[in-house]
Amino acid sequence: MSSGRGCVLGAVLQRGTLQGAGDSRRGAVRAPAARGLGCSRQVCIPGHASSGRTAPRSGRITQRGGSEVTAGGGAPCVGTETRNRLGTATMAVGNINELPENILLELFTHVPARQLLLRCRPVCSLWRDLIDLVTLWKRKCLQEGFITEDWDQPVADWKIFYFLRSLQRNLLHNPCAEEGFDFWSLDVNGGDEWKVEDLSKDQRKEFPNDQVKKYFVTSYYTCLKSQVVDLKAEGYWEELMDTTRPDIEVKDWFAARPDCGSKYQLCVQLLSSAHAPLGTFQPDPVMIQQKSDAKWREVSHTFSNYPPGVRYIWFQHGGVDTHYWAGWYGPRVTNSSVIIGPPLP
Repeated sequence: MSSGRGCVLGAVLQRGTLQGAGDSRRGAVRAPAARGLGCSRQVCIPGHASSGRTAPRSGRITQRGGSEVTAGGGAPCVGTETRNRLGTATMAVGNINELPENILLELFTHVPARQLLLRCRPVCSLWRDLIDLVTLWKRKCLQEGFITEDWDQPVADWKIFYFLRSLQRNLLHNPCAEEGFDFWSLDVNGGDEWKVEDLSKDQRKEFPNDQVKKYFVTSYYTCLKSQVVDLKAEGYWEELMDTTRPDIEVKDWFAARPDCGSKYQLCVQLLSSAHAPLGTFQPDPVMIQQKSDAKWREVSHTFSNYPPGVRYIWFQHGGVDTHYWAGWYGPRVTNSSVIIGPPLP
């Protein structure tokens, strides 16, 4: 964001001293008396840090040449600094809301989304109406790369779409064993216990994601491990989950050894704040015969139209080899994921 834009919205975003404008479309940002005056060559707002000049309590602004102009009762002021024939700087001052609406809209595209809603939207009805425009949130989505220029998929609410895309990522930590067993709870650790192994060169060629280099492997007695996703801690506030109820997609990858039979299992649950299940995905265990092709396979499921109140997601997987051979001959698992939100472009 340019220095001019930062100065215009600085008092709103940083100091938060908002003066409600009722239903007026000329809302103001009230600067505390005798605070510093922040200026640039394009914009000037009372209440923002500056290089030592101060705004008197009368609401007048002292310019470099010693003359004063009225600051419009403390409203955000905009103007362009010029110099007269004597070299004295002058400033034409007005309310920020006198800017064309398309300019204000452009400024808002550079403000962080949460600040737009928490700090800027309550200022006045003009800002509220502009911030609620579909155009603004489509611009922000395009700016962040959340959509492409030729995006043609229907979107019910662009504001919600923006937040879901900004939060979208794999919510499972350490899904590919790069950090050993960090973040995982070893619920059942039978036989020779869980182990981490490297994908061989041939396996890497076969695996669809070339970033995956390791996997977890089970033993001759059942091995199960799990992870709990705290949605609030990951940025998904309660109203967003309960009102929108975005799709929750879970995926897992598993493979057997070619020389030993095995059994793979998966269970994923959506949990309430009291950890009561509100949705469950638990397919039948996959029985893999000895001398199988040992190829990696993906299992996936999408939760949709689930009840409100989801606060946690519990993910558990694992298995056992069916020949009870000492060592690690059970199913291998890696690249697990839990992702919330709309599909990627």
